[in-house]
This record gives sequence, structure tokens and C-alpha cells, in this order.
Amino acid sequence: MAYQVALIQFDKLGKKYHFDFNHLPVKKGDSVVVETIRGVEMGFVVSDLLEIEETDLVSPLKPILRIATEEDLRMYEENKFSEIRVMEKTSELVKLNKLEMKLLNCEFTLDRSKLIIYFNAEGRVDFRELVKDLATEFHLRIELRQVGARDGARVLGGIGPCGYLTCCTTFLGEFQPVSIKMAKNQNLSLNPSNISGLCGKLLCCINYEDEAYKQYRKELPKKDSFVTTKEGRAKVSQVNFLTQIVKVDYENGGSAFYHVSDLKFKQKATEEELDTNGHDLKDLEE
Repeated sequence: MAYQVALIQFDKLGKKYHFDFNHLPVKKGDSVVVETIRGVEMGFVVSDLLEIEETDLVSPLKPILRIATEEDLRMYEENKFSEIRVMEKTSELVKLNKLEMKLLNCEFTLDRSKLIIYFNAEGRVDFRELVKDLATEFHLRIELRQVGARDGARVLGGIGPCGYLTCCTTFLGEFQPVSIKMAKNQNLSLNPSNISGLCGKLLCCINYEDEAYKQYRKELPKKDSFVTTKEGRAKVSQVNFLTQIVKVDYENGGSAFYHVSDLKFKQKATEEELDTNGHDLKDLEE
């Protein structure tokens, strides 16, 4: 069975969610009011209506409540303006309670029934007294939510080691898992300072070319394996995956460079062979 759904996003780079269009004349670019697990929120339709199979749904569809009215839009803008003061006051209360936490941002539900405050911290934080102080200050339900280092970097932004604005603040809508094995697969240095982003976790861009490198490893000989060249048998000492140029050392001395198409070999690397033994680097993964 297929459903017609609207694809809705709650912030510029946030995750996209499917909602039942509820027979409303919604279209791409509309602001709509929906109910989520956090409460009543303003969302933005980011595509024309889509058809999705029931088997592809990960949870029951919730309906769009209404297309945003002038009053909804006014309240949304008022909430955004109020969030500035909330962050300032919360920062004061964090210092007063001597808590080791980094405030990231906050948001009201559209009807102001709840205030959600996001923060980042190294470990668990006992913020019970802080919640009481915030409830006394703002007179509404408070929810403090601890998020990961990657989400924190998205909020704060910055310039990555490539010299460009970080991917998470420009186009990366959802974070994909990045592993040490991916870095090893691409022959990257396993020095944490070379493969870590501003968040302290593995660079998101390591994931971008991982599939290509997996394919290269199937097609190119493995380092230290033996190949047959026009000059005879030789041992592989270097492999350039991008140019597909292989450096070989001859058994009787000397070396040469060959394109992989000029070599004969049987040995192929597999993903299972890429054992990093980098247990001390596992904390970079997320």
C-alpha cells in the first residue's frame, strides 16, 4: 500500500521526516504546523508530495495539523528572538551551578509548552538543580538534551583542515558512521591530529570516498605481494590508488613504476584484511 506524504525539515540541515499531508494543499516551500514527540512545532516542506510504500515507513505517519497561519509565523519568530535571552540566562545559571557543560542552542515548541536546551559535555552531567532554576526563571517545562560532539560542531561551525567551512554546517544533513578501518583503507595517517575534525571525531569526509577505495583494493595488488611484470617477478612496494600506478622492486635489485593494467597478479585485498589494531583510536569513532 502506498501513501502520499510530505517531506518536512525543522531546520536548514536537519533530518527530513515523512508526514501525512492530511489532504491539505501543501507544496514545496510551505510552512506547516505538526505534532512531534517534542510537541507542536513549525516545519518546512522541502519537496512536492511523494509516494512511499508502507514497508518503507519506520514509524506510523503523523498528520500535518495545518498550514502555518500568520499567528503561527509570528509566534515562531517571537520564539526565535526569545531564544537569545534564554541562552544568556542559561549560561549564567550553568556558571552558578558550576557545571562542566557547553551550551549549544535552545528552542521553544511553537506553543511554548516546552523549552529544549541542547548541550555538549565530556561525561554525564547532574543538571537537576539547573532544571529547577530554569523552570523557576521561565515558568514552563524544561528539557535538557545532551548531544554528541558532531552535533556540537554543527551548531558552532568553523573551518575544516581543508580550508572550507565544515561540511556539517553547509550541506551534510545526516551524519554517517566513520571508522578507523575507512582511514586505513585509504592509506591515511592514523595520527589523530591528521584525521580528526573540529569536533574531535573522525573527519566526515573520510566516508565520502570509502566505496571507491574498496573497489580499488579489489582491482590493485596488495603492498608486499608479488606480481609479474615484463621484466619478470617483482614485489609491490607502493600503490597509488588514484592513478593506479604501482611501484615494484625486482628481486635482483632496482625498481620501476607500472600501471596496474601492465601487471599480472592474483592477490587481492579484502576488507577483512584491514585490521588496524588501533584500539587506542576507537574513541575517535562515533
